[in-house]
Amino acid sequence: MSARDLFVSAARDSLRSGRKRLSLSQSLDLAAQVSAVDLGLKPALLYDSNGASAEQLQRYLGSLRSLRLVSDSLLALDLNGNGLIVNAGALRPTRHGVPAVVDVSASLEKPVVSGAQRGRLKGLAADLSLLLEEFQRLGEADGPLCVGERAEDWNLCTVFGLLLGYPVSYWFDQAQSFENCLSMTPLVVVAASASWRADGFAHSFCLYSFSVPAALQEETRRELEDWRVRLQERFELQGVMEDLRISRSTVTLPSICL
Repeated sequence: MSARDLFVSAARDSLRSGRKRLSLSQSLDLAAQVSAVDLGLKPALLYDSNGASAEQLQRYLGSLRSLRLVSDSLLALDLNGNGLIVNAGALRPTRHGVPAVVDVSASLEKPVVSGAQRGRLKGLAADLSLLLEEFQRLGEADGPLCVGERAEDWNLCTVFGLLLGYPVSYWFDQAQSFENCLSMTPLVVVAASASWRADGFAHSFCLYSFSVPAALQEETRRELEDWRVRLQERFELQGVMEDLRISRSTVTLPSICL
């Protein structure tokens, strides 16, 4: 079987939801995303293709490892019921640098960059990196790393921004409300796409997609530029992905769900 077919077979066998298996398109997109994480082009992937559990993600990774399609750097993470595939090595630099954090609490008239929340995120990033390192050191590869009680007070929107490698992450005061102040706020959506090559077959996919309030572009310019430069540098060091494209568009929506 070709590498492409092996990726598809592993996804369909390991990630069933009831009797339903992933489609060919879903399986190929997942293969491209997992390969990107394995290459360090992004730290993690949030799995949302179907209702597969983190345990199923771990079995999927085990199949890929046995077929020598991915490295041992990848692990499955269960974060408060959300399944992720994480490259622990790609996350380690977060000890020294984390995304800019934008406070979008509903009580605010408009979004603002929050230095205080960025400081708290640095501590959380360090704790998470230590958890990943300890998990790998103990060799607990038979199951996913489950972060349960420790994550109860985390703002998952902010943590996902960290894990997914975004240069800007949103935070809101969930003790007051899970709503936000982004309604009718112009947002600049940054998207990065690429083509995954396997056995001569090219599959185009979205590598990144995140937003930043248009009014805060200047305040977050350094983070956005650093993200772009690092991504291009990492992209040039590998030969699996091709045709990196980064685009920007502006949207204004009546409501935003985070």
